[in-house]
Amino acid sequence: MDYHIIGKKIKELRNIAGLTQGELAEGICTQAMISHIEKGDTDPSATVLYQISKKLGVDVNYFFEIGSTPRLDYIREVERQLRKLRVKLLYEDILDIVKAEEKNPLFMKDPYNRQLLLWHRGIYVQEVVKDREKAYAMMEEALMLTYTAKKTMTEREMTISISMGIIKFSSERYEEAMKIYERVRKAIGMTSRLQDKAINARLLYNMARVLTRLGQFERSITYCEEGLSWNVEEENLYGFAQLNYQIGYNLELQGFYQESIPHYDRAAMLFDMHDSQKLVSFITSKKAELIEKMED
Repeated sequence: MDYHIIGKKIKELRNIAGLTQGELAEGICTQAMISHIEKGDTDPSATVLYQISKKLGVDVNYFFEIGSTPRLDYIREVERQLRKLRVKLLYEDILDIVKAEEKNPLFMKDPYNRQLLLWHRGIYVQEVVKDREKAYAMMEEALMLTYTAKKTMTEREMTISISMGIIKFSSERYEEAMKIYERVRKAIGMTSRLQDKAINARLLYNMARVLTRLGQFERSITYCEEGLSWNVEEENLYGFAQLNYQIGYNLELQGFYQESIPHYDRAAMLFDMHDSQKLVSFITSKKAELIEKMED
């Protein structure tokens, strides 16, 4: 995308509208960011570009046309933003993007793009609204927009399926969750190479969670260790924190408090690196309880 051209056009439209940089930035970003965008020094996120276009009274696609940018760039940017928010558990922000893009024909007229929004709306319903049945139905509908048993799962279909398994897990339907995960594991085995290395780590972590709930602690640890080995081999960082936490939790449940603490420490350090302060606080509190138990 030619952000210099887009930045100049934003400045031109802002002046026509009689807005200062601060007025355009209000409710969107900082005045400094608007300044950088207009100079072409900063690449605006999909969400920011959409909000700017709305305030300036133009369709967001206008910027793609003047920038001679394939619309695929915008779709990929939205997907990247949603992934980042998903990892950080920022569900309200996810909903904001979904609501904005549901007005965008680029997404609503194409099944593959619409799938992305429906899946993330389902995540919001699961995590915030706490309506598991509705969330599962939305994700299943999203999956069926592209999935057919006659072909190998795409990586997005694998990830949506994992989300569906998580809902089954949350509903304590562990065997159903494991069936979904096994289907994804089989699909991964039929794939020559994953582009998104995090999928396998996320799958192994969620399979380990099911096994923990079923009391199969050693088997759960084995899946976690497999996930950690995968991450090292593929130089993938995603999942290190979760997998270490799950190992620690399995050890704690078996009464091996001292052995669990190093895994909790690693998990807390990694979550802190990802700015997941809620999870850091949770683990810190759990560690303090374990130390108190050991001192009794």
